[in-house]
Amino acid sequence: MKKVVFSFVLGSVFLVSCGPKSTAVTGPKYTSSEQLAQGKTVFENSCNRCHKLPDPAKHDNQGWIKTLSRMAPKAKLNTDQHQMVYDYLISVNKK
Repeated sequence: MKKVVFSFVLGSVFLVSCGPKSTAVTGPKYTSSEQLAQGKTVFENSCNRCHKLPDPAKHDNQGWIKTLSRMAPKAKLNTDQHQMVYDYLISVNKK
């Protein structure tokens, strides 16, 4: 019985540790030119691996929140990178 309980606990810990990491962006945070430049670099290097880079005007601010919440985990962006990409995109977006 102890082996079954131990196996269950170990399996649960493994599943939780492999789950998606929270990289929620709710609005702008970074405004310095250095941080926006880092966001541009991350955007160009990470997003361009899998597809053509989208035009920043493709979405409004809320649209980018939704899009990046789907794409950031696939691109393996950490929370700061996710935020910097979002801030870069909305800084150059005219919507």
